[in-house]
Amino acid sequence: MTLGRQAIEVTLMVSAPLLLVALGIGLIVSIFQAATQINETTLSFIPKLIGIFVTLVLAGPWMLTVLLDYMRQVFASIPTLAG
Repeated sequence: MTLGRQAIEVTLMVSAPLLLVALGIGLIVSIFQAATQINETTLSFIPKLIGIFVTLVLAGPWMLTVLLDYMRQVFASIPTLAG
């Protein structure tokens, strides 16, 4: 049970920066599109793609560290789970 709960927590922690950036950029682009009445689909896609790439470059090392720490914990707990 504990490993499942921790897996969900790690998943949320790792995905949160990317999702928040995509949400923020999407909101800004939507407001811009509503104000200018421009209905172009690539107008929202390209800024999100760039924002997620920048976020991955900046937060990538932290995300990788969190995932590696969790995997080390999982592999270390295998003997205690097996018996």
